[in-house]
Amino acid sequence: MLNDVVIVGAGPVGATLALALAGGDHDVVSLDARAPDTLARGDRSLALSHGARLIFDRLGVWSEVASAPGAVTAITAIDVSQRGGFGAARLDAHEQGVPALGYVVSYRALQAALDAGLKRARMPVHHGVTVTRVDATPAYARIRGECQGAPCEWTSRLAAVADGGGDVVAASTRHRHDYRQVALIAKLWRDEPHRGVAYERFTPEGPMALLPEGDHYGLVWTTTPAQGAVLAAMPEKEFLAALAARFGARADGFLKSEDRRTFPLSLEFAGTVADARTVLVGNAAQALHPVAGQGFNLGVRDAYELAQALLATPRDRLGTADSLSEYARRRLADRWAGIALTHGLLGVFGSDAALLRWPRGLALTLLDALPPLKRIFTDAMLYGLR
Repeated sequence: MLNDVVIVGAGPVGATLALALAGGDHDVVSLDARAPDTLARGDRSLALSHGARLIFDRLGVWSEVASAPGAVTAITAIDVSQRGGFGAARLDAHEQGVPALGYVVSYRALQAALDAGLKRARMPVHHGVTVTRVDATPAYARIRGECQGAPCEWTSRLAAVADGGGDVVAASTRHRHDYRQVALIAKLWRDEPHRGVAYERFTPEGPMALLPEGDHYGLVWTTTPAQGAVLAAMPEKEFLAALAARFGARADGFLKSEDRRTFPLSLEFAGTVADARTVLVGNAAQALHPVAGQGFNLGVRDAYELAQALLATPRDRLGTADSLSEYARRRLADRWAGIALTHGLLGVFGSDAALLRWPRGLALTLLDALPPLKRIFTDAMLYGLR
């Protein structure tokens, strides 16, 4: 059987694509490695932009996410500063005319709402499928995998890969930059409520972030692998003191931490996201450093914009090189802006070079002092490059 679209992966990005296609005439099938009616074993937090929230509103799932107890915390302001130099900026939701700059969202709650949305829309999802290879001919894509230990296969006019690193696509060329850093993450409590304020702190060792989440903060601390191991194993009192020294007067009153652990950081992206019969979205297209929280939001925009393009494409042109190249062209500026922003912030703000401290401080001061500049910058953070 020749399907119109086969989506590899039914995680948040793949499910967004499938749900956005639900109102169309195309025959869409999703393949997912999870067993039916299961979520990820553990939970994690996602930094969701206001623009991504609007997409989930349109798909009819946001109200379900927001109603789950403790699943959503609004970010009403972001305090941005650098250690060892002057200059700071504050981004405020009220100034931008939005209810929140972003949201810290439970992965499990978002996935559950998307799964429920796919069921309501009667969008078919094949569970227990591990895709091992995606090949393409001029006429169709061939998706091969294992279904409960047995070989299985689909053919489609288009294969949209929204899972993993995109390495299952035979023709995909990937680029990788190892930052030689790790992110130490933890839950963190302070002696006063967060009131929805997030902190982004740039230090010579790398950026740090405090994200409001429920009754506590989520900490993301970028550092070297050796220092990350030391911090993860450090006694509580010493860890909180080290944290206070990095944040200085911008944020203090740290009381306790929980669940300290580290993971390596890298930038990985596909040279080409669309080719005849195949397209990459989400982490399969690009996996970014967590600074500025751009990666997941970029993937959600990928999925939604691809769906709009496919809904406007006649069945006999689905997956053709010219139709996909038009989608890739429209996404080019937003995609490369997201990659350049995260990589550039690390290059400029993650350096201890004394010559950069003054320009960094000036940039933060101008951002805070010039409302038109602040609006342009914040608009790009909320909605991507439009």
